[in-house]
Amino acid sequence: MRKVVVFEHLTLDGVMQAPGRADEDRRDGFEHGGWATLWDPVIAGVAEESMASQPALLFGRRTYEDFYGFWPQQTDNPFTEVLNSRRKYVASRTLEEPLPWRNSSVLAGEAAEGVAALKEQPGSDLVVLGSGELVQTLVRHGLVDEYVLMIHPLVLGTGRRLFSDTGARFALQLVDAKASPSGVVIATYHS
Repeated sequence: MRKVVVFEHLTLDGVMQAPGRADEDRRDGFEHGGWATLWDPVIAGVAEESMASQPALLFGRRTYEDFYGFWPQQTDNPFTEVLNSRRKYVASRTLEEPLPWRNSSVLAGEAAEGVAALKEQPGSDLVVLGSGELVQTLVRHGLVDEYVLMIHPLVLGTGRRLFSDTGARFALQLVDAKASPSGVVIATYHS
C-alpha cells in the first residue's frame, strides 16, 4: 500500500501559510508571507532525499495553481525538472481535465475518497506539498502515514495552521529529528 507523506514548512506556532513569498497567500489578511527564508545544506538534503524516492505528488487546487505558476519557469533550479516530471494528483472540485502542467490529473470525487483509492493502488508514495486544506481533510480521515515537518525558529502569531480545527486527536511517533545550521528542526513522525 502506498503511504501519504505530508512535507511541510511550519513556524513554531504551527503556521504553514505562505512560506515562500510575500504574495503567496493573503487570505484572512495574512501579511507575513515569505517567512521560510532559511535554507542550508541540511534542509536541501532532506528535500532532495524526499524527492529521490520518486514519489507522486498530491496537491490541493490552490497549491497546484501556485506551483504551476512558478516552477515550470525556473530554469536554474534542480527541483524544476523533478516537479515537472513527477506524477501529480490534484484534489479539486473546480478544475477540469486536461490540466496544463504535464503529468497532472484531477482526483475523481471527494478528496478523502480519491486519496484512499490512490493509497490502495500500486505505485510510489504520495507526497503532499503545502495544500493546507487538503492536509486537514486527510488528517480528519486518518489518511496521513508520515509527516516531515521543517519547523522554523519563528513565531508569527497569526496565519493558517497545520493542525487547526481538524477535529482529530492522535499521537505521533518521532522516527527522526535533525537540526539544521540555520536553526530549522526537521522532525519526521509516523502516524
